Order: sequence, then C-alpha cells, then structure tokens
Amino acid sequence: MLDDLDRALVHALHIDGRAPFSRIAEVLGVSGQTVARRYRRLREEAGLRVVGLADPHTAGRTRWLLRLTATPGSARDLAAALVRRPDTSWVKLVSGGTQIVAVVHGSDPLLLDDVPRTPGVTAVTAHLLLHTYIGGPAHWRRSADTLDSAQQLALRDEESDVTPRQISDGDRDLLAALARDGRTALADPAGATGWTAATVARRLAELRAGGGLFLDVEIDAAHFGVATRALLWMSVRPSRLDEVASALSAHDELAFLAAVTGPANLVAQALCRDPADLHRYLTRELGALDAIDTLEAGPVLRTLKAASPSLALRPPRR
Repeated sequence: MLDDLDRALVHALHIDGRAPFSRIAEVLGVSGQTVARRYRRLREEAGLRVVGLADPHTAGRTRWLLRLTATPGSARDLAAALVRRPDTSWVKLVSGGTQIVAVVHGSDPLLLDDVPRTPGVTAVTAHLLLHTYIGGPAHWRRSADTLDSAQQLALRDEESDVTPRQISDGDRDLLAALARDGRTALADPAGATGWTAATVARRLAELRAGGGLFLDVEIDAAHFGVATRALLWMSVRPSRLDEVASALSAHDELAFLAAVTGPANLVAQALCRDPADLHRYLTRELGALDAIDTLEAGPVLRTLKAASPSLALRPPRR
C-alpha cells in the first residue's frame, strides 16, 4: 500500500506529469531528493509510469474496442501478439483467461490479418469507441484524491503566451518519444525529431495548451487496495445514455467508462477491494439505475499492456 507521500506524488503527477521534482517537493513540503527517490521506488515496485499520449477526440483519431474469445491454450499467445502491435493499448486477459480485450488505434479493426491465426479463436467482435467519459485525461478518482485545492493550484501550469496547436503529422517522432517516457529529458525527443531542445519545449507547451497531448499516469491499482477488477458491459436505453454515464462518472469505483457501438453500448472498468465489494457495487450502485437493461461483468485477470501503445507492462519488482 502507498503511504501519504506516495499518494501525494501520484496526485501531483496527475496534475502535471512533467513538473520538476523541485516544484513537486516545494508543494509537498519535502526535499527534491526525497521526491526523486520516491519516484524511482514507485517505478520499480508499483509500475509507476508517466506517458505522453495524443487525445484521440481532439486529434480526431478512431479507436476500437476489440473483444476476442479463445480456447485456454491459445488465449495467452494471442494476447501476446496483440501486445507486440504498435497500434494497441489496454490489452487484458478476462473471464478465466479465455477472453482478450484490447483497444485498437486506427480506422481498420480488421487487425487479425496480422495476428497469428489460430483455430482456438472462437469469437471476435469490434466496438467503435464513441465517447470516453472516464479514462485518458479524465483519470481514476481514487488515484488523485490527496492534495488540497491550494496544492493543486500550485502545480497547475500558469497562464502563458503559448499559442495552442493541434497534433500534426510532423509531431510523430515527438509523440513516439513521449509515449515511451512522458518525463524524458528534452534532449531525447530533440534527438528523435532533429529539433532543438527549445523547439521541443515550445511544441510540447503548444500541444498541451491545445488539448491534443496529455500526460497519463500509470500505476498498479493494487497499491491503492484494489484486488478485484472487472469489465462491465452495459446495455442502456439510448435516450438515457448520457444521463447514466453522467451518474457513473461520479463513482469512485470506475477507472474507465465509454460509450461504444453494439448491443452493450456502455463499457466500464470497475476497481474494487475484493469480490464482495464488487458485488456491492453491482447490486447497489448499478442496480439502482433503472435505465441499465442488461449487465455483463467479466473479471480482469491481468493487464498486459496499459495506455501507451509503445510499452508492454512488466511485472513490478517485489
């Protein structure tokens, strides 16, 4: 479990993932060395990462939620093949390890042409992600609930004369470097792009100001007391979809919530303490919403790849 300083550091990174350790230290009332030491430890032991990602809505990029069902003998190999692809994120093994769920970035969901074909695949569905209510720039509430309003304000970027810009094809190398490490020194993306460090800093500020680039904080939710994860596939009456999604957006249990195409038109990920906590959430919180006609819950056994399409997850060091 994380202590108060760990949680404060994670919250600070949610506010500004590239904030210097000295600035975070001043807000938290500790030394810069202490913040740097905690950051390194959380990277090693809790899987903490900051990655820079393009906001798909702002950039007008299409994403698909791919759902594959396979025999137990082939599911892990298929999941590993999806992890290796540069256009996938959030690859998960679900429901006893026989189902794989992944987000695919791009206009063509027919990626199975490049995935090793296997007779073990028994079902494939692709759902277009229409709108994300929680996820991306809108992070899981329980991972950012430590700092008070004054501390949060001190960490937010001050107003500047930066002209907001949207992502273009010329930003590809910059985005690739940030997807590997959102806190990387300016020299690294400068080397990848051929730009000067000053140009990289200016372009970063412009993209962030325009909302096209955000910094995502990844950390193993187990360190927040989560032992049970589940994907929830809900069928909601279209006329009440936004109403239900708005209500669910206030639930601390949800780390992801999106409207999608298909019979189940609302998909969420719940993070709970244990199976009993998940049962309580399903029966009392979701059960109280009469516009949810059907609900399917699938336990998440393992997340093999998180938000960055460039990085597979490695097990945290114990």
